Amino acid sequence: MSAEEWESPALAYNRDTLPFPENRVPPIPSARWLTWDELDPARHPFAWDEDEEATLSALIREWVPPVLSGMAGWWQGENWCADQVDAIIRERYGNWATGWNWCYRYGGVIGSWVTGATSVTTPDETAARAVAALLEWRAWLERLAELFEELAPAPEASPEERSWHLERASVRLVTRVLDSGAEGGWHGMAARTMTWFLSTTGMDPAEAERAVETAIGGRFESWTDPGSTLIDSVGEDLAVALTGRLPYQDHRERAALEEFHDRRFSGRGFHDRRR
Repeated sequence: MSAEEWESPALAYNRDTLPFPENRVPPIPSARWLTWDELDPARHPFAWDEDEEATLSALIREWVPPVLSGMAGWWQGENWCADQVDAIIRERYGNWATGWNWCYRYGGVIGSWVTGATSVTTPDETAARAVAALLEWRAWLERLAELFEELAPAPEASPEERSWHLERASVRLVTRVLDSGAEGGWHGMAARTMTWFLSTTGMDPAEAERAVETAIGGRFESWTDPGSTLIDSVGEDLAVALTGRLPYQDHRERAALEEFHDRRFSGRGFHDRRR
């Protein structure tokens, strides 16, 4: 196929019926990974009530095109609208909200919003999807903050104890990402979540990222449940690399905590999240 055949087709509607006003914000380059400090709910309050929901919904509805592009127009109007909604949300709530549209199909955890092509429809439906996705992302961050606190080793932990906690945290957090329904690129979210956790224990974020990358070592793959054996292996490799000690394995002093976490994190597997 020639290069000309790959060019976007002409829009299938009168351009005058869908004026593209100036963007709300300049185009945004590919987002870098945010640090946990930039996402931590404790650092970034989020007040939400019926009035705030009504305000955000009204802001979004204003930017939904009256005529959609559809397949014939390569979804130009829909994707443009999605960019404006993203700008509205980040402008209103801050950078922590950046992941509101990170769909589980593309390595994220969001099921309420997919892409502009599929999620931008009528003004009311589009606003409802965006609101649901924002709340979904906030809930994910708040639950992560709880897990980080639950899984962290105590400051006075011995190297053996710290190794055990780090191995368990790695296993539980990878499981958490899988249970979110993440599919393509899920391992990126798993690595990022592990890195965020380590940074909450006092590690430098860059150092934590290197440690996680080394532990995973390319063993996780998109669209593939790695299985418990591999997940356990990655967790152990991470713990040993950071502490120089093997983690406890089913130690009787840890049995109650093992059982507690196993109950909370049971049922690992890719989930059907048709929305």
